[in-house]
Amino acid sequence: MNPAVSFHEDARTEFDEAAGFYNTEREGLGLAFVREVERAVARVSEYPASCPILRGRVRTMRVHSFPYAVLYSAVDERIRVLAVAHDRRRPFYWSGRE
Repeated sequence: MNPAVSFHEDARTEFDEAAGFYNTEREGLGLAFVREVERAVARVSEYPASCPILRGRVRTMRVHSFPYAVLYSAVDERIRVLAVAHDRRRPFYWSGRE
């Protein structure tokens, strides 16, 4: 059984805002972004310990075809998405999230 996945409120906002941005850039691009993030989260859910550790318990999964990563922690059969972070955003801005 795959672990339950939850998003930090700020991670959900980042995800939604990025999808909206991509949708304004080109029709359908926002949907493509959403699908790739969902694929990344599904891979994380299936293999939570497979991604490299970024800091402490936080791991990172790259989002295919976009300059983003899903940052998450896996504890007790639960996945907590802490950030949907752009590669060029200030590093570790998410570090206070749980």
